[in-house]
Amino acid sequence: MKSVVIKIKRYDGKKSWWQEYKVEAPSERVSVLDLLLKVKEEQDPTLAVRYSCRMAICGSCGMVINGVPRLACQTLLSDLKTDVITVEPLWNHKVIKDLVVDLEPDFEKVKKVKPYIIRDIKEIYETDREFGQKPEELDKYYNFAYCIQCGLCMAACPVVATHERFLGPMALNAAYRWSADSRDQGWKERAKIIDVEEGVWGCHLAYTCSAVCPRGVDPGFSIQLLKAALLRRAKRP
Repeated sequence: MKSVVIKIKRYDGKKSWWQEYKVEAPSERVSVLDLLLKVKEEQDPTLAVRYSCRMAICGSCGMVINGVPRLACQTLLSDLKTDVITVEPLWNHKVIKDLVVDLEPDFEKVKKVKPYIIRDIKEIYETDREFGQKPEELDKYYNFAYCIQCGLCMAACPVVATHERFLGPMALNAAYRWSADSRDQGWKERAKIIDVEEGVWGCHLAYTCSAVCPRGVDPGFSIQLLKAALLRRAKRP
């Protein structure tokens, strides 16, 4: 057993404050989420924490841990190399309670870029055609499809912090993922949406979005691929 101090930024809807807890970690391989739930179950049932899969798939447990946006379920005590852990809600998001933030604005921005395959409806539903893909066509967008929309990239982005209307890396990555899909015919529609200051041209190339992605997606690179496609007036990225 190892004693760990967790400093949590609390919020009750009216005021915020830092609260400190001391917990016993069974091993260095315990996750920050496990420690937070230990606090909630054994010391303070009022602590609000959002989580679900515990496998870095659902993206529910995003928070700022020791100054870096991370998934609490994926962050182990051994990764932090310290006995003092600070935890606060994701930056650039409205806090609902304690470590739970409102991700709805992020999802609304993703919806704006039409995150689905766009084709002639008749071609899809009134024919027997199959829309196959070659391996090289899949490779163009496969890595970018790993996004779990956890919001970490939005929390890390300095432009999102200062420009509320900026679509942000999560939405722009989705724009690339679907536009680069060989089955999609919606590039012209999405190009009009992202070819603005609030779109790809608002990106300052900080690449903090890519640095914090828990799934290894590179949204910073996908944004640059979108810029290149717009400048080339390409038929698709």
